[in-house]
Amino acid sequence: MALKRMDNVGIVVEDLAVAIDFFGELGLELEGRAMIEGEWAGRITGLGDQRVEIAMMRTPDGHSRLELSRFLTPDIVADHRNAPVNALGYLRVMFTVDDIGDTLERLRARGAQLVGEVVQYGDTYRLCYIRGPEGLLLGLAQELS
Repeated sequence: MALKRMDNVGIVVEDLAVAIDFFGELGLELEGRAMIEGEWAGRITGLGDQRVEIAMMRTPDGHSRLELSRFLTPDIVADHRNAPVNALGYLRVMFTVDDIGDTLERLRARGAQLVGEVVQYGDTYRLCYIRGPEGLLLGLAQELS
């Protein structure tokens, strides 16, 4: 059996509205919101009784999705948002943008902070890492070709 596709990346946040606004400004489209709860959901996650508000955001090309989740129950047990770039585990999501300078300017108005600096990788990309809402680490890439 072959892998068909990567469906989505999930990020847990405290403030769903702020995260939706930020990723909307980046260019993702809100596809839908829902409350996920019940015995069936807890069987998937292993968390038992859970209530999670989610927002599914889609990239402009329609191929990728970002699932933003806000846990109402159970309580959050760990916080990895401000982990350094070399921390173990899932770390960041990389987005390709048309104009890295314009994107940075728009996202800074929503609280984004540049982690290091914007660098050029050969004649292929301009790249940077930013901290978005709640300290989430994101990568931005601008193709130069």
